[in-house]
Amino acid sequence: MGAIRGAICAQNTVDDISSKAVELIAEIIAQNNLSCDDVESIIFTATGDLNACYPAKSVREHFNMPQIAYMCLAEMDVESGLDHCIRVLVYAPTIMQKNCKHCYLGRAKCLRQDL
Repeated sequence: MGAIRGAICAQNTVDDISSKAVELIAEIIAQNNLSCDDVESIIFTATGDLNACYPAKSVREHFNMPQIAYMCLAEMDVESGLDHCIRVLVYAPTIMQKNCKHCYLGRAKCLRQDL
């Protein structure tokens, strides 16, 4: 089973959180050659400054994936952490961990400069 990580930054509006969450999941699916049926569950975290909506709702509706298990959690409030950040962990049993391509987009690229 693969556990694919990713992150993106958004403004605290329903439209921006929703569109950025969809953009991030679309990139993860594309980069890892997955179909929506390959995804078993998705865990989102968001920094405390993003509270306009749940990112999972827009992803579930956009990709028509009601069967996926979703969780939305609060990101740790680390003093030097990146603000306005949505992080994700996508579980896909059809991909091996060593083949996972993690996706850090926009300002969130600084979280994993090694990738």
